[in-house]
Amino acid sequence: MESDKESLDLAGYKEKTPPVNKGTLTLDRDLIFVARTQRGYEFEYDPKYEWGCSPTETLLLSVAGCLAIDVVSFLRKMRAEITKFKIDISGERNPTPPQYYKSIEIVINISGKDITPQKMDRVIALSQEKYCSVYHSLRKDLKVDVKYNITNED
Repeated sequence: MESDKESLDLAGYKEKTPPVNKGTLTLDRDLIFVARTQRGYEFEYDPKYEWGCSPTETLLLSVAGCLAIDVVSFLRKMRAEITKFKIDISGERNPTPPQYYKSIEIVINISGKDITPQKMDRVIALSQEKYCSVYHSLRKDLKVDVKYNITNED
């Protein structure tokens, strides 16, 4: 297990995480808001789902994005070769306000070489237990189930 710890050293993107994130949200029209990150990326929030996404959609995708970055980064450090990677994610929400996510189901579809269930279990656990800041920013009673499908191309 010590060799796993050495090979998963965090030199790279995790050490460059800014301690404070900033952004702006500007009313555009009706209930449509333009969100802009501190680096200039823009997207629209629209509760009617006509012109943009909802805040809860981007929250769900943020969970997937955070997990994906951890999984791919850690697998590469374990010398796995990834040729395809896709996450399917769905979240069940509380039916009445506040309509928080009660559960999230994540399915990772991954192809490549030297990808094993043991490596997948390890990198998912590392992300969920220690490194995924989005996951750790959510409610503690949120049930998150992560599954995976591996296609090895040896």
